[in-house]
Amino acid sequence: MIVAKYFVEFIFYSFLGWVWESVYCTAKQKQWQDRGFLFGPICPIYGSSVVGLMLIFQILGKFGIHAETVPTWLLFIGCMIGSAFMEFFTSWILEKRFHARWWDYSELPLNIQGRIALPVSIGFGLAGVAIIRYLVPAVSRTHNMIPELVYEVLAILLAGLAGADLALTEASLSSLLVTIEAYKSEFNERAEKTYEAVSDMPGTLKSAEQRLKSSASAYVGKLTFMQRHILMNIKSFTKNPQDSGFFAGIERHPGKRLKDALMSRRKKNDDPSEDETCGED
Repeated sequence: MIVAKYFVEFIFYSFLGWVWESVYCTAKQKQWQDRGFLFGPICPIYGSSVVGLMLIFQILGKFGIHAETVPTWLLFIGCMIGSAFMEFFTSWILEKRFHARWWDYSELPLNIQGRIALPVSIGFGLAGVAIIRYLVPAVSRTHNMIPELVYEVLAILLAGLAGADLALTEASLSSLLVTIEAYKSEFNERAEKTYEAVSDMPGTLKSAEQRLKSSASAYVGKLTFMQRHILMNIKSFTKNPQDSGFFAGIERHPGKRLKDALMSRRKKNDDPSEDETCGED
């Protein structure tokens, strides 16, 4: 029963995180933003962070330390450091697995590898104080109003949906990366045959760039809806250590070129989907 409650709350806070991300980015970009790593309306990093704090205070409660007795400044520092750790660790894992970043703070001051930045961590620290002081107690008061059976049924249903979402996202993202690799290989095969011969001929290189854009557009046309959703939510791509050939020597990653082609197609078709990304997973 306790596990069911925590899992339901994990999904609940993950959903609130998705709402915050989507509303913030929508207001910033003035177009609807469907944020998040997964296809469904949840951002697990938020749910994990809040439930993690709840578990920590449950353990500390055995030693007489409760959230309401912790000084606000100390709670703020703890939430700020904890959120920074979660962001850095999550960003590192996703980048190692998929060679992509869903958020990048490189343009913000006092950032570390673009994964975390002091202004963002301060914001999460303040949000953490508000959540622990007010939101968590309010949600906890509803526990006695909801039958245990409801929690158990909800947990099973939500676990099934979340598992299916994760599997779908993983499969779609893996397929997207295969498409990016195929696109890269195709252009490498053509470009490397002529690159040395035309490297001192800017006009020819410009023509090669146009062919590259046309090739990217063709690959975008083969992407599924889920793959397009993922591609638009990726903030930036990082170089695979195994990259070689023409792409290894140019500034723009093949995934970035595919995303640019998708953005261009959406603008031409007056697609309401956003053509930029912001925020995090």
